[in-house]
Amino acid sequence: MSKMGKLKLKSGDTVVVTTGEHKGSEGKITKVLLDKNKAIVEGVNTVKKHEKPSAANPQGGITEKEAPIHISNLSLVDPKSGKATKVGYRMEDGKKVRFSKQSNQVL
Repeated sequence: MSKMGKLKLKSGDTVVVTTGEHKGSEGKITKVLLDKNKAIVEGVNTVKKHEKPSAANPQGGITEKEAPIHISNLSLVDPKSGKATKVGYRMEDGKKVRFSKQSNQVL
């Protein structure tokens, strides 16, 4: 169990991989695994999985699916510049909003 708390990335965000085998790859977060501090990114870190025949997949065989990537290896893409940016929080009109530290734009 992790003690990290709240993450600055959420599903639907466009992110870029900063380190590791898939460095430089961009994609959209489809799912965030809070308990493991990992996220599944569309089209990044695909692995081949051998599946037994089942009712849903009577043929079985090898399928490709995305494996989770640790949050620390991901960085949000700034909507203005298209480059990686850090995420900050601030209060605007009594609401807490996320903003890009690079362009100071609300996300």
